[in-house]
Amino acid sequence: MSNDITLVLGATGNTGRRVAARLRLRDTPVRAASRSSRTPFDWFQPAGWDQVLQGITAAYVVPPPAPGPVHHFVARAEAAGVRRLVLLSGHGADDWGDSPFGLDMRSAEDAVRGSALEWTVLRASNFAQNFDGHPFRAPLAAGELALPAGAVPEPFIDLEDVADVAATVLTEPGRHAGRVYELTGPRGLTWAEAAEMISRASGLPIAYRRISPAEYTAALVRDGWNEDEAQHLTEMFVLLERGTTAWTTDDVATVLGRAPRTFEDFVLRATAAQAWRC
Repeated sequence: MSNDITLVLGATGNTGRRVAARLRLRDTPVRAASRSSRTPFDWFQPAGWDQVLQGITAAYVVPPPAPGPVHHFVARAEAAGVRRLVLLSGHGADDWGDSPFGLDMRSAEDAVRGSALEWTVLRASNFAQNFDGHPFRAPLAAGELALPAGAVPEPFIDLEDVADVAATVLTEPGRHAGRVYELTGPRGLTWAEAAEMISRASGLPIAYRRISPAEYTAALVRDGWNEDEAQHLTEMFVLLERGTTAWTTDDVATVLGRAPRTFEDFVLRATAAQAWRC
């Protein structure tokens, strides 16, 4: 068992809680930090960062929804003696061009890749688990998924694969230094195909309806989202419709030595858990 402590930020979130669990099973000492965890961490309260970073060797970083803070965090990590950073980012970030989507992730990548530390970037496509969690579970359970997405496929990645890759990279110092891994599922599906697969497996009547970006933003606001959050999610779909992130990779297999989980596998697991039953 190593005495090196790995910091997991966003430790109560989708990837963070999975990564922390995997590290513990590998007998890797973990400091799990988030706004609501026993070790508090807030991206917008830097006064507490030094205490969180004390004694840390490696850190798993889930960036905040704003450009800038990761630059300051990296500088503090370097000063604290952290040696390695693994950053979660978005699939195909180099191809996002002038899109206003993902400025937070691109800023975080600049901070990590420009540092003197050993770094690895994990660029994940949309999570399959967004369908049985936030933000798509509720509309699916209600019988209709309405999105500004058409015929461009998305190579949905299973969160379990993202966590497997992150835990592996964090526990293999040196092997993944300076690498950018594009993490995708084995094939792309349109959002309509994904909804139809969920409907068939669950036995629930679920329709898919394509709407405009403006209609989607307005619908999110009616559902209680603030305007900025709604616009950010809408801009993601506008970017996806360009087709620049529809491609798949073998990077999960490169790291793990096995193929990524399929979307069908996720649907079967979620259906067995009655994810879309009201």
